[in-house]
Amino acid sequence: MSSGRDVISKAGGENFPVAACLLPRAYRDHLLAVYGFARFVDDIGDIGGIGGIDGIGDAAGPGERLRLLDAVEADLDRLYAGEAPRLGPVGALARVVEAHAVPAGPFHRLVEANRRDQAVTRYETFDDLLDYCALSANPVGHIVLHVFGEVTPSRLALSDRVCSALQIVEHCQDVGEDCRRGRVYLPEEDLCRLGCAEADLAGRTTPAPLRRVVALQAGRAARLLEEGRPLVASLTGFARVAVAGYVAGGLATVAALRRFDHDVLGRAVRPRRTRLLATWLRTFTTGW
Repeated sequence: MSSGRDVISKAGGENFPVAACLLPRAYRDHLLAVYGFARFVDDIGDIGGIGGIDGIGDAAGPGERLRLLDAVEADLDRLYAGEAPRLGPVGALARVVEAHAVPAGPFHRLVEANRRDQAVTRYETFDDLLDYCALSANPVGHIVLHVFGEVTPSRLALSDRVCSALQIVEHCQDVGEDCRRGRVYLPEEDLCRLGCAEADLAGRTTPAPLRRVVALQAGRAARLLEEGRPLVASLTGFARVAVAGYVAGGLATVAALRRFDHDVLGRAVRPRRTRLLATWLRTFTTGW
């Protein structure tokens, strides 16, 4: 199970500042608790890596992963019933839920996304992938808006565009890693249409057809970010600080993918810190 220090370390490796240093300590702590839970559930879905619970080690099979996800859902139920959770990352949510009246639904959808990962490893169309993002990414945006007390129907819809874009960008960066886990998040119809064989995803170099597929997804993510950026302009104060960071992280990563000609197998594509900060400042000050 990840410690608080592990969570902070992992958060520092993201494309966007999960808990920007400009935020007050309470907000940082609450956002890190949400991030820690999301990573905890992802780790279960990917490798079952929460050794010490029910005797499961760090490389559980799909059936055991589902059993562990059941345990997480049961612990969420305990939390919302006013009982003490048994799992650390769920327990860390208690203050977040109490302070901001965050509903249970978004947390359960994050668990459901990892259930889907045990059964669905390919996505036929981009719309199919967006349906997955509605479980795997968009709930995080809903939780963040609750943390800042900024929930409205229009903001939730804009947040969904931003969060889906961030998930798609991450899929572009992690093509090789996902393939090694037996998963392909690039739409099959795009792979076929652009002449990219699935075997191309497992190589050490990025062939031209795969670069074209990644470029297509990155372009779609950029459009989603543009559609979602009015969310920043609708916010003020610390909510604007945080959300501008998420949007800027996505935009800066898309720029990094373009800079490296969408070579996602030959290198680790990450945004430059200077580009990220400049993009955040522009997004924060202009709302656009």
